[in-house]
Amino acid sequence: MTADATLAPPAQGALKIGPHTVWPPVVLAPMAGITNAPFRTLCREFAEGERGFGGRPPSGSSAEGGRGFGGRPPRGRGSGGKGLFVSEMITTRALVERNEKTMHLIHFDAAETPRSIQLYGVDPATVGKAVRMIVDEDLADHIDMNFGCPVPKVTRKGGGAALPYKRRLFGDIVSAAVRAAEPAGIPVTVKFRIGIDDENLTYLDAGRIAEAEGAQAVALHARTASQRYSGKADWSAISRLKESVTTIPVLGNGDIFKAQDALDMVAATGCDGVVVGRGCLGRPWLFGELQAAFRGEPLPKGPTLGEVAQVLRRHAELLTDHYEEHKGLRDLRKHMAWYLHGFPVGSTLRRSFAMVSSLQELDDLLGQLEHDVPFPADAEGPRGRQGSAAKVVLPEGWLNDPEDASVPAGAEMMHSGG
Repeated sequence: MTADATLAPPAQGALKIGPHTVWPPVVLAPMAGITNAPFRTLCREFAEGERGFGGRPPSGSSAEGGRGFGGRPPRGRGSGGKGLFVSEMITTRALVERNEKTMHLIHFDAAETPRSIQLYGVDPATVGKAVRMIVDEDLADHIDMNFGCPVPKVTRKGGGAALPYKRRLFGDIVSAAVRAAEPAGIPVTVKFRIGIDDENLTYLDAGRIAEAEGAQAVALHARTASQRYSGKADWSAISRLKESVTTIPVLGNGDIFKAQDALDMVAATGCDGVVVGRGCLGRPWLFGELQAAFRGEPLPKGPTLGEVAQVLRRHAELLTDHYEEHKGLRDLRKHMAWYLHGFPVGSTLRRSFAMVSSLQELDDLLGQLEHDVPFPADAEGPRGRQGSAAKVVLPEGWLNDPEDASVPAGAEMMHSGG
């Protein structure tokens, strides 16, 4: 997209999620192992105009302390800023038992508002305890519930995308979260898929149940669990959910890889907002483009390879501050192929980036890039894991009784994030 390109914005108001106003109506999807505090900060910098290409954040900015970037006031309830940025998945069992890794994962930058946590849970009692802990200790301002994970190790125990098939249990879990969050005015939202497979669609029931139990919004990843991340998202399902769920916002997720995709989804489905996942992998500046698109402003010019190098270096700094240098650079490795996607970078140099272990080593590698190379057309489009469709592994007899409200044995997990 050229720098002077302007997309026609949709005619709609701001997204309201409980007390939070989100404009433009763009949400960073929770992604295990990806949407930690450093990555959320990087995406926010672009969304809030604190980071453009060709330079550092404004002078005097800081990622630490109460001031935050650009002298923003301390966080509080109210405006959703320039989007909503959700944490990676936090399991309720690990949270209530104060697992060390999980407690580190719920860290938020001092300027991050609203603080948004995604929870995974299968037991209404444990979910209720986790949300009460969040309320009592002021750990978050928004809670999103995960019912969309298609990973076999999760579905084979009845969790994730398998769980909405059990309508009563699904309702009990949502209700437990909503009731526990109510005293603090913390909104609970629910994210799910179309269903287990084409023969077992659950999204319309899930949307109506979540609405009835007090959820403040629902988000649909328009694929079945059996699709995982393959094929095309069925945006028509978002339209049908929007027709079925009428009193709370409906958000669409799936195949948003550029700003035009987001506008197209809103136009095609009537959804109240979009959830962006794989499209921002190695492209945190997508949130700046989405800001411009929803406002009808000229889109920022795509970055040169040298400007991508600056973003990559900033990401490394944030990860180093969050963890420590070696662990931070190790976490960065998974992002390298996404950042360099489509650029003419030799295989030897790519392998070196994928094995980087220090900031000095990273600087040496960044210095070997041809910084004037313009952003290539090949860098647009799908990225991240896609895989292929597969039969969903479920507990024995899982499909026998959708009204069974018993908690699936062994489905609770002590592992948060990726």
